[in-house]
Parts: sequence; structure tokens; C-alpha cells
Amino acid sequence: MKILQVADVSVSRVAGGAERFLSGQSAALAQHGHQVFVMTRMPEGCAKYQEQLGLIKEFRYDVNQKNPAAFIFSTIRNGGRLFESLCKKYCFDVINFHQPFSAFAVCRSPLCRNIKKIYTCHSLSFEEYVSRNPASPGPSGRLFYFLNIFGRRYIERYVLKRVGRILVLSRYTGEKLEHAHGISRKKTVVIPGGVDLRRFSPARDRAAVRRSLDLPAAGFLLLTVRNLVSRMGIENLLKAVVIVKRKIPEIFLVIGGAGVLRGKLESLARELHITDCVRFEGFIPEKRLSDYYRAADLFVLPTRELEGFGLVTIEAMACGTPVAGTPVGGTAEILSGFDKRFLFADTGAESIADRLGELCRMIMADPGGWEKISQRCRRFVEDRYSWDANVSALERLLAGSYFTKPPFLA
Repeated sequence: MKILQVADVSVSRVAGGAERFLSGQSAALAQHGHQVFVMTRMPEGCAKYQEQLGLIKEFRYDVNQKNPAAFIFSTIRNGGRLFESLCKKYCFDVINFHQPFSAFAVCRSPLCRNIKKIYTCHSLSFEEYVSRNPASPGPSGRLFYFLNIFGRRYIERYVLKRVGRILVLSRYTGEKLEHAHGISRKKTVVIPGGVDLRRFSPARDRAAVRRSLDLPAAGFLLLTVRNLVSRMGIENLLKAVVIVKRKIPEIFLVIGGAGVLRGKLESLARELHITDCVRFEGFIPEKRLSDYYRAADLFVLPTRELEGFGLVTIEAMACGTPVAGTPVGGTAEILSGFDKRFLFADTGAESIADRLGELCRMIMADPGGWEKISQRCRRFVEDRYSWDANVSALERLLAGSYFTKPPFLA
């Protein structure tokens, strides 16, 4: 099949979960023998309108980021033009939308009507906006904020109602779609994300990996890799470290990631007097990410809200590193299927500290037990979360009779 992946992120700039998902799934589809194309907006600082990335060909269009109106207008105009030129040249069999804005441009074109269309929902766009952006003060600020939310919600719903099936990575996201957009459960299909099992694999020598990263050779190493924004709950993890450190002074926390809250989080670490056992690593390049997973004794996911799936969870486990997380969204679904001992009771600092303390003591008391848990983590991901499994499920869906007559809402 000729498959067009329509996204707002680029395979060439893998900086987070959305990009890694797009890259991993696209590569797996190509390895299954499909022709895979990606259409996205031009990444900042890039001047190439098309690029061959392994077996994937990516096409880009310009956007005007001067203001929201200019952004939407340029997306509709330039994205629509690019799609129509590609459609006439390649005759796509399937369009898989990944984010709403580029999808909006494509859905407005009459050329997409008779093409099978699916939407892979990573998260709800308007909820992400609310989570990341507080309302500005004053009447005009509040009006602008409301219009942003309304516009994102409208665009997302417009696209969702024009596809045949909506793929969600967790039941949690399916429930959110039903609540926020009135999407019937019959229209959603749960296909979990995947992980590159060759790239993310256990270390042969964890001590050597720690040395290569200049991490403490001794002690109990905690790791989290997150965008440093409010919903990630990093402040609660820092407060939990204070509590755990009283009884387990050997713990050391590495925080990977960049974001608007880095300064505030560093200030909080100083206020809590834990700078001696916390290290802010900044953005971790893709080529080093697997080494950080391998180096850790325990990966921690302190998310407060909107964890649609969490690729970091299965990436860490594929590296043989157990994951402890809050019972939020996809994290609860993954860890419940593995071992409920690794789920915190709630998102609060005290609950995180209680379970972290238990897990740290359990693992430190029995290093051989950690090895067994590590092996279980790897097998768990191999059995459930390979990209091959993700793509095979997608192929079965696309072969179904549901798409005999592609639905289109005029």
C-alpha cells in the first residue's frame, strides 16, 4: 500500500514521543513492504521541502507563525496545495493523520474523499494547550485563550468526524474522545505504541554505561525523561526524593528533558536542599537516550495528567529497566499488565515517596531479584509492544470491510 502519514512533527527532528512514534511506525510500515510518505509543516530552521529519510520520503510545507490566524490560513493554503500535488502524483491508498492541523488542511481537499482515512490520536490537542498554557490576564487575554481552545477543539473534531477509524494507544484516550468529542467507542480501536527492540535493549555492562555518561557508579539511580512542563509532575518527584532520602541516602535522581519549568524546578531543588542528589541533564539526544535508560536502576513517571500512553515507559522496560509511575492514563494500563507494585497510589509526593521507598529497599536488598525483574521487563515489551505488532494490527484493520466505502462527512 501507499501510505501517507500526515503529521505536525517531522521524522527528521525526533525530539519527543510524537516524533519517535511517527518515525518508528513509518519505518516499520516500510519494512513490511509499504511505500511510506510523510507530509508535515516545515520544521524551524529547515529549508528542505522534501527529504529521503531511510525508506521514508518526507514532504514539507511552509507556515506563517506570526499569529494564530496567519498560522491557520497558511496551514490550510500551503498544506492543502502540497497534499493535492502529492495526491495526483502518488495515488495514496491510506492516509493516517497524527495531529490535527496538517490533517485539517488535507481534510478540506476534495481529493481526500475517496481515500481510506484513519486518525492516530496521541492526545487531545485542546487539552494539551490548556495544560501547557495558563490564561493571560485581562479580558483580551482571556478572550484570546478561549478562542485558542475553541479553535483547536473545532479543528480536531472536524478531522475526527471525517475519518473511518480512530486509533488510540490506550483505553484512556478512547474514553477522552468519547467525553470531549462524542466519538462512539465503535469507531475507536486500541493499538498500543511500539518500541525499536534493537535500539532499546539491556546493557551488557551497566557500570560501563554509567561511566560513559559520567553518572555515579554507586548508589541507587533514579531516572525520568520528560518535557519540563506542569502536567509531568516533576515537582512532586523532587518533593518525594526529599522524603525517600531520609531513609535511603544512596538515591540519586537524573532528570532528562527541557522545558519552560526548568528554572523553577532547579530553584525548587535548591530550596529542598537536594542539589547533591539531583542532576538536571537537559535535553537528551536520541542517540544517547537508550544509554540513560540502561544506566538507571528505576525509571520514574510522576505524571499528573494527560498521559495518553508514554513511549518512555516501554522504551525503559525494553532496556531492562523497571518503571514506577502514577496511575494516570496509559501508564496505569501498561504497569497494571506488568506488576501493580510499580504503580503509585496517586499523583501526590507522599504516595510517590512511599512506593519509591518500598521499591528501592526491595531492589537494593536483592540485586539478583533486580536482574529477574529486568528480564521480565524485557520479555513483557517483546510480547506486547514491538513495532511489528503495532503495524500488523494496523494492517489487519486496514484490510477490514469497514473501509469498503470510505466514509466522508460533507
